[in-house]
Amino acid sequence: MGRLEGKVAIITGGASGIGRAMVKEFAKEGAKILTMDPNESGGMEVVEEVKRNGGSAIFVKGSVADEKDVDRMVSTCVNEFKRLDILVNNAGVAEMSAVSMMTTEQWLNVINTNLTGTFFCIRRAVPEMEKVGKGKIINISSIDAKVGGPFLFAYAASKGGVLSMTINLAVELAPYKINVNAILPGFILTGMTEIPLSVEELKNEVLQRTPLNRIGMPEDVAKLAVYLASDESDFVTGQAFVIDGGYTAL
Repeated sequence: MGRLEGKVAIITGGASGIGRAMVKEFAKEGAKILTMDPNESGGMEVVEEVKRNGGSAIFVKGSVADEKDVDRMVSTCVNEFKRLDILVNNAGVAEMSAVSMMTTEQWLNVINTNLTGTFFCIRRAVPEMEKVGKGKIINISSIDAKVGGPFLFAYAASKGGVLSMTINLAVELAPYKINVNAILPGFILTGMTEIPLSVEELKNEVLQRTPLNRIGMPEDVAKLAVYLASDESDFVTGQAFVIDGGYTAL
């Protein structure tokens, strides 16, 4: 029996990278999954893979930055699977820019997707979890919420907001037995990091600063998310789980 057998999960941004790995890992552990992503081909592909392997998953095309899409996402999940136990707020974007060069459009794209989108999803999901009597919310933040670096201030601000939201909502939702935790990935090999990590000098610098001496894989994050979604983490809430191979330990 899988660790998530009988559970229903929404995972945003499941078409690629960490989200895709989580969809597959959650399905392997027995969860029924809905994933929403603007990337229809990638989303349908991972859902079909889950089904071929005997799992249950559906895809909804949409953006977490759109309230109507979020409402449709949760409504579709509950109509199809009759409940909602787990929400993973994974969908995210990044804009690299010097502060003096960043446009308002770029700033709002990051904030609306990463921070406001997380709020939209939680606001809509919580009443469904209250009906079940418990729930798990996992917010994907970033080590950029804790460490500084050039040209990623908008992304860092959004992920810092996600972390603060996590801590506060853990307290607010505890009476309803809804656990809220955050995962803070470091350098994980995804489409978002593939180009920077293809620069040999940067990759070597990251490896030298990483005690475990490797770049993280999406599956590393997915396995941690399974723990936080499972009954094993029932006494864990309001925590920030850094997964970076020791990068921030130095």
